Amino acid sequence: MPMGSSGPAPCRVTVCRDCCCGSPKVTGIDHAGQLERLRQAAPVRVSRCLDACEQANIVVVQPSAAGRAKGAHPVWLGLVNDAAATDDIAAWVRAGGPGLADPPAVLELYSIRPPRRPAAGSSREVMS
Repeated sequence: MPMGSSGPAPCRVTVCRDCCCGSPKVTGIDHAGQLERLRQAAPVRVSRCLDACEQANIVVVQPSAAGRAKGAHPVWLGLVNDAAATDDIAAWVRAGGPGLADPPAVLELYSIRPPRRPAAGSSREVMS
């Protein structure tokens, strides 16, 4: 469901934007355009480093409450460096996201294992 329409967004998206992700180190993608396309599909939080720099750009699709009730967990996607992948993520989010809709098959290629959780007091923090 597009942002601005009635009803809750199907899920939330977290996008890494720090030392590597969203920076000139990752070439060939309009980073601001990527955020805008995702924001048209769901609320987007921009995070500092998610500690998977070798997989930049990182996008984490977090299930809605309904998706979590069905047992869904956040889905981590790496190397999201082209408009087609961003559009596939946005379409999946609009369809319901984890637990409510099957992701486009191509997103399996982007699926990564989340890094080990940081210890208390880590420098990871959300920017917006």
